[in-house]
Amino acid sequence: MYHGRFKGSHYEAGYKWGALLNKRGQKLDNCPTYEVGEKRIQFGKECKIIFEKYYPEILEEVKGIADGNEISFEYLCGMLFSMYCFSFDNKCTCFAINNGDQILFGRNSDFLVNLEKLYMNCIYKLDNVYAFNGNTTAFVQMEDGVNEEGLAVGLTFIYPKLTKPGFNAGILLRYILEKCKTTQEAITAIKTLPIASQQTLTIADKSGDIAVVECNSKKVVVITPQAGEDFVATANNFNSAEMQDYKNPQIDDWRSCDRYETAKKALINNKYKYDLDFAMNLLGGKYGFMCQYDRKTNADTVWSVVYDLKNKKIWRVEGNPGRKKFKEDVRFEIK
Repeated sequence: MYHGRFKGSHYEAGYKWGALLNKRGQKLDNCPTYEVGEKRIQFGKECKIIFEKYYPEILEEVKGIADGNEISFEYLCGMLFSMYCFSFDNKCTCFAINNGDQILFGRNSDFLVNLEKLYMNCIYKLDNVYAFNGNTTAFVQMEDGVNEEGLAVGLTFIYPKLTKPGFNAGILLRYILEKCKTTQEAITAIKTLPIASQQTLTIADKSGDIAVVECNSKKVVVITPQAGEDFVATANNFNSAEMQDYKNPQIDDWRSCDRYETAKKALINNKYKYDLDFAMNLLGGKYGFMCQYDRKTNADTVWSVVYDLKNKKIWRVEGNPGRKKFKEDVRFEIK
């Protein structure tokens, strides 16, 4: 896992990183997972218009990367802003717990083995936004993270049935980390911003407010703990009745239903055992299928995180949590 630190303005941070890669001979004008053709570039241009209104900072960072890497800004917009909107192989499982004694957020990121050296952990401390510690299989956009205010967010990708220019899953999550302090602020942002892709966002703040948001360009559904339960959980499917029409059952979702049922069953049956070890063991497959992929198929859990929001700690496995141990990341301070 590549570790990056970013500071200064969005443009400065982007330029410095793009120039560093350029100096190493690494160009960002070729996407390893899909072809960036005219359709994606045009989609990126349409998203750019939206970001000029709602999130100009992200355009400044992408422009900085393009300038530093000496590549086309339009190409980079097409590659980044179309991600999650046409096709993508990222799979993941999220849950959040608040039982009064524990406020925990857990996430496994499942992706392609042959790209695992490209995945990034990032610490961003940019001007005029909240600092955050996040993880991603790409760059600029984030897939999970926690900000300095103790707000944790993680996405699960839903294969697109609707596509519209706007915020894709990773840019939406990045916006929340930089702009929001609480779960309710995050939900308000999701309901306000134009959404491009289909996804769930699991959200937890240090007060213990937890929720899963299922959303696309047409609908936003907020799921909170059911009566008598202290958790929310999700994988790569919509679970609410309102979002069933937007599922794609013919798509290989890497046993999403199995992962969701494992998480839900473990959370229901171990209500009085919630602690850090429980969260790590659940992500590590001790309660059923969660990360037990056959790496020969080029699929695996490539990182796992637990954000302990009550104790203000970050734990991460850079690899499969069924085979490797969680380590505390002490480089970032949660207030």
